[in-house]
Amino acid sequence: MVCVCGIVEALVALAALVFIVVLILAHVTGGMVILTRHEKEKYFLTPKGEKEPFPSLHDPHSRDLSVVIPAYNEELRMPVMLDEATEYLENRQKKESSFTYEVIVVDDGSEDKTTEVALRYSRKYGSDKVRVLTLVNNRGKGGAVRMGTLSSRGKFILMADADGATKFCDIEKVEAGLNGLDPKPENMAISCGSRAHLEDVSVAQRSMFRTFLMYGFHFLVWFFCVRGIKDTQCGFKLFTREAALKTFSCLHVERWAFDVELLYIAQCFKIPIAEVAVNWTEIEGSKLVPFWSWLQMGRDLVFIRLRYLTGAWKLQSHKSD
Repeated sequence: MVCVCGIVEALVALAALVFIVVLILAHVTGGMVILTRHEKEKYFLTPKGEKEPFPSLHDPHSRDLSVVIPAYNEELRMPVMLDEATEYLENRQKKESSFTYEVIVVDDGSEDKTTEVALRYSRKYGSDKVRVLTLVNNRGKGGAVRMGTLSSRGKFILMADADGATKFCDIEKVEAGLNGLDPKPENMAISCGSRAHLEDVSVAQRSMFRTFLMYGFHFLVWFFCVRGIKDTQCGFKLFTREAALKTFSCLHVERWAFDVELLYIAQCFKIPIAEVAVNWTEIEGSKLVPFWSWLQMGRDLVFIRLRYLTGAWKLQSHKSD
């Protein structure tokens, strides 16, 4: 009995030591995000090849909708998504003459012809409707979405993945979810597309190991960061301009787990969030490496909570250039 008690005490002491080490590690590595733009990232090209400065999210809106599309090595998958999105937006503009929009493709330091492909759409529709922001270095999906959002003009801002996994017409569903949120404090609200209704099917198609990783990730999200949202990772989210400014100005995580921190920030500020079922199809060519990406996201989830807990990160806006 004495031996067992000694072992238990040793394990408790070891666990406490590990927790303290992780806490210290999370704090000392929780540096501020550098939002200063490279000179080349401050401008977009017009169809004539002239440079024009991007606006700021701090400016009043001048379009009804901004669509921000992060893209890393997406020269092959992106055209299908852009064709679908621009066709929908153009048809909507014909039906609603007052409707205005812009699409911002953020090339996240790609090594292929992603920028060249996106610029074809800018030449076709004009740079007032389609703009390309090419990042000098790869920041990660979260960093790309943030840079595009901070450069947008829309009253509402939609982030949408370049692979077109979610049908673009489902924007009407997330718009309905956003409109159904009442009240909207300081006009802040977020509507998240969700694949949670497809989970039973995905479990049936996945291996036991991948299913274990999925449920483990969901538990970490719930335990450390976000409650009440079943699918934090769907790349189809709609923000009011005010909510986008409040959340993206505080964002630290630039890789895959950025969605979780974004929603964590929103819940800390008590910004209302709707979750809406959308159509979703698996598209080949995902940049996620199943085991290592899930492992990285799990680490990021733990660090998000601990860094806010220790004060390494604070809910305050970062300055950007």
